[in-house]
Amino acid sequence: MADILSLKESVLVYLDRSGGLQKLTEDCKPFNDPQLSEAVYRFRFSVNPSDVIEVDPVLGDCVLHEPLRATVLFQSVCFLAIKTLSLIEKIHTESQVNVILNFTHLPPFPEYTLDLCRFPRVYGPMRPVSMEGLVIAMTRVTKYTQGARFLCVSDDCPCSKGFHHIRVHAPGATESATVRNHFCCMMCGSQLKEDVKFRVLGDKQLVELIHVKALDVLSGRQQSSLRYQSVTLFLRGRSATNILIVIYLIIITMYGTINIRETNLIKK
Repeated sequence: MADILSLKESVLVYLDRSGGLQKLTEDCKPFNDPQLSEAVYRFRFSVNPSDVIEVDPVLGDCVLHEPLRATVLFQSVCFLAIKTLSLIEKIHTESQVNVILNFTHLPPFPEYTLDLCRFPRVYGPMRPVSMEGLVIAMTRVTKYTQGARFLCVSDDCPCSKGFHHIRVHAPGATESATVRNHFCCMMCGSQLKEDVKFRVLGDKQLVELIHVKALDVLSGRQQSSLRYQSVTLFLRGRSATNILIVIYLIIITMYGTINIRETNLIKK
């Protein structure tokens, strides 16, 4: 417990030094619109691993090797800041705060690079890795569910109102993991029903990526017997809406998931 409190204090110090708390304050202002009703409020932070390590090496190790745990720590600190400073009155539970960590860069070591020529065939640790290649195809931008609110169908249950059951899209999850019709109430075991007016939607786009060496076929040299397999990735949020034309793409993703962030795009 003491270790968790220490890590949360380090998160608070990092957000204060990096301007994250000021950004949080500014991002909260649009959410105070009386006509806006959402189950989940999304906040995005740029994280510099080098700066985090300077604040707290343990937190830096957590960010680089346990990013999902680090996200939970940032989520908890942001929720406490929002409630303490009364930034959004409509937030009642920590699960309503959806935090996205965007890495500014990764350490220049092979462990943090995913080569398309040596794509892993087995599961590995869920850590952020950088990945680069040529985009050979992309779909149009469509919608997916970022978060949803569910209510218990039993009127006598406390979970029939309020924000006790919040589903948030997790990295690597499918749409059915966030929204489906057979969730059960944790309190009484009755069926849950989605409150559709609180559903939060986001943008997604599929991109097909292939190694740059695949262009060797255009050089006119003797062709190799090697064949390159493309990889399909999901771009979500700003990554999807910012793309107009992409020729060469460098991304930072979490190994084993489909949570992508763009770093070198031709934008609208």
